[in-house]
Amino acid sequence: MGGPGSGLPRSLKHAMALAWRSRRAFLGTAAGAAAASLAARDAPASPHPRRLKLGLASYSLRKFSLDQAIDMCRAMDVRYITLKDVHLPLTASPEAIRAARAKIEAAGITIMGGGVIYMKSEDEARKAFEYARTAGLPVIVGSPDPGILDSVEKLVREYDIPVAIHNHGPEDKSYPAPQDVLRLVRARDRRLGVCMDVGHTVQAGVDPVKTVAECGDRLMDLHVKDLPSADPRSSSVEAGKGIVDLPGLVRALHQRGFAGHFALEYEINEDHPEVGIRESLAYLRGAIDAVESA
Repeated sequence: MGGPGSGLPRSLKHAMALAWRSRRAFLGTAAGAAAASLAARDAPASPHPRRLKLGLASYSLRKFSLDQAIDMCRAMDVRYITLKDVHLPLTASPEAIRAARAKIEAAGITIMGGGVIYMKSEDEARKAFEYARTAGLPVIVGSPDPGILDSVEKLVREYDIPVAIHNHGPEDKSYPAPQDVLRLVRARDRRLGVCMDVGHTVQAGVDPVKTVAECGDRLMDLHVKDLPSADPRSSSVEAGKGIVDLPGLVRALHQRGFAGHFALEYEINEDHPEVGIRESLAYLRGAIDAVESA
């Protein structure tokens, strides 16, 4: 495995090297907490819930039905979820959408949003907002075409549903990094903000830890993953095995009192993701516990 920040600009390499050393020093605490979290993953919930809302992007379970995904989340003590349309179709009837929401809530899982939802026209955007209102989504994780942002802003005001625009790295010509989202929404309604995809942010040559402060209250949601390198072609790895300074990210979010969804998005081994998801959640829970108890 290469060192932190390979393939990045020199300034970012230096910043990530510092973060890497900080992370190495931090891991003595975080790893112990992660191990405790892993051992307790099937135990009753702690009476002192974590302030940072660690959950799952349901895209991680895209090969499974909604019922299967709910059972898997319960087995892994996942309390928060962002729903991909494979589990809550955009084309479903209002009755089916409401029934799915009721089923998820009955399992003790809080729906934190839905997406990523792509919007290429005002008509598609309105359908997305109608879907979100029916489903009771607190936020739309979206990727609207920049040319329809005026329309999306009007819909945000009409429906009073925030939109967190998701960045997709160097291959995304509109939103490679969270800063590209900020540039387009900075002067708009405060309910237009950012869903930072942590892996894609690193692949775009940007430090996700610093991005937390840069986004401020425009940061509404995160899709969290780890990477073996910053190469845009690299696939993700289990949290804690890559170069991303996840403990530093947790610390930055804790310091800002972030109240949105800190959603693991596990993209590999899609047919059998449970082991990797459990391992990643254990690491992240350990990091959160270490930061919040410090």
